[in-house]
Amino acid sequence: MLAVGTGWLLTTIGVAPGINWAWTLSLAVLGCLAFVTGGFDKATVVSGVFLATASFLSVLRQTGRLSFDVEVPILVIVFGALLLIVRHPAIPTPRWMIGRTEQQQIDRN
Repeated sequence: MLAVGTGWLLTTIGVAPGINWAWTLSLAVLGCLAFVTGGFDKATVVSGVFLATASFLSVLRQTGRLSFDVEVPILVIVFGALLLIVRHPAIPTPRWMIGRTEQQQIDRN
């Protein structure tokens, strides 16, 4: 509520006019919630970082600093880069993607 109210105030007084704060903050909150609810794993890195990036680019587009024709390709590139990054073995696989026998072996170690 604080963030929405602050965004609304910034729009009203002309500091950040024309930004749809409900949409932008929803993307950012969903990105944060991915990490809060799922922890740090391959799925949350892709979804959380992608949504946070989409929120940031949305602000740039709504303030006229970025066109939609540029925003979408950037999001596609970011998504592809995230898919490459999560292949790194240091980023754990989500528990729900691991088979039961594999999970039991991990739990034993």
